[in-house]
Amino acid sequence: MDYALVLVLGLVAGTLGGVVGFGTSIMLMPALVLVFGPREAVPIMAVASIMANASRVAAWWREIDWRAVGAYSVTAFPAAALGAATLLVLPARSVEAVLGLFFLVMIAVRRWMAQQEFKLGLWHLAAFGAGIGYLTGIVATTGPINAPFFLAYGLVKGAYLGTEALGSLAMFVAKAITFRSLGALPLETLVKGIVVGSSLVAGAFIAKRFVRQLDAARFHLLMDGLLLVAGLTMLWAALKQGS
Repeated sequence: MDYALVLVLGLVAGTLGGVVGFGTSIMLMPALVLVFGPREAVPIMAVASIMANASRVAAWWREIDWRAVGAYSVTAFPAAALGAATLLVLPARSVEAVLGLFFLVMIAVRRWMAQQEFKLGLWHLAAFGAGIGYLTGIVATTGPINAPFFLAYGLVKGAYLGTEALGSLAMFVAKAITFRSLGALPLETLVKGIVVGSSLVAGAFIAKRFVRQLDAARFHLLMDGLLLVAGLTMLWAALKQGS
């Protein structure tokens, strides 16, 4: 029954993440912690995230901006490995609180950048990739952080979803490799991650039909709504750890 509930929630989370490019970990992590415990939940989510991002890459393959992926991944991959290696020595509560506030601030920042018609270049993506990659190695999800920067680069809808997914895929692969090398990803945990990830894969392809029906304005509004939810969720998690 626990597995069934996780898989149903995974299908919903995968569909939502397939529409906006993030949100799967935010929805799924609490359930994984309850079912598998906090120690096993993070590597399970890392494996499931690899599958979720790979499915988005497959769904939007023809619209991926390969130059953006290359610039972002060249720094994000090693930074994610470094972040995963230092996960156990960094206070998770403070990281989650900072990320929560960051997500809320990024709503205003994204809107300001859109009003100013501010555009990012490839070197901007490389610089942000290093910081985001490191944070991704430490916490369960940083997906909302990517959104404003890839949008400011000029990507939207399918191009944004496919490009961001491939960049995130590189980070989660680095994270999983590091977990495996440190003994935090045994075969049993790997299998659990694959089972959970299968529901996220299905959700990504369900989402594709909804994305095609969204205009750019509604897509950006939906992004802001998910940033708000992500920020409040992170702050709640930080406060809960402190209580």
